[in-house]
Amino acid sequence: MVSVLFMQFSIIFTVCLIASNILETKQMVFGPLHLTGGLLVFPISYIINDVVCEVWGYRRASILIWTGFLTNFAFMMVACIADAIPGAPYWENEEGFHAIFGLTPRIALASFVSFIVGSFVNAYVMSRMKIADRGKRFPLRAIMSTVWGEGADSLFFFPLAFYGVLPNQELPLMMISQLVLKTVYEIIVLPITIRVVNRVKDLEGEDVYDNGVNYNIFAIFKKGGEQ
Repeated sequence: MVSVLFMQFSIIFTVCLIASNILETKQMVFGPLHLTGGLLVFPISYIINDVVCEVWGYRRASILIWTGFLTNFAFMMVACIADAIPGAPYWENEEGFHAIFGLTPRIALASFVSFIVGSFVNAYVMSRMKIADRGKRFPLRAIMSTVWGEGADSLFFFPLAFYGVLPNQELPLMMISQLVLKTVYEIIVLPITIRVVNRVKDLEGEDVYDNGVNYNIFAIFKKGGEQ
């Protein structure tokens, strides 16, 4: 049975993913840092991934990740259709709408690939470290899983999304900037994350260890995958 708290985390998770795909269309520069607007919300999805994997285990994290993927995919398909339909003659925002959603399909494709890779890497590292640490050192698990997950995400996302759109020399700067800032983001909110994890464990009475779990990312689609 899926808990209300898990459903609430899933809703926030999917909203963050959809918002980040739209916000990724804006590139920003702050001094030497090259960023995208998705940085404002995307790290939240990794924090939720950490909480879910820590409390409910890798199987529930897999459900969360695939749910986010499928809802994000559905939204992007609708956005593509809306962008392709000609606007009303009196509507003057066609160019602005297309500037956001016209680029979205490519960004969405990059996001789909990088999200699946990064999210499952994040969950895998959290799961394996929890077993190895016997449940101790959650702060280290949270940070290291973010470094590995966000690193994998950036490695796939930026070349797929922006190669040929941005100067090639800008891509490594954006990848490094995003990885550093998202990791710093994780560290800054870590005290809150720890309190949330402890509170959810108390409320749910759950603290799952993934001994013998199937780490195949498609396992939940198989019969008995959530047993």
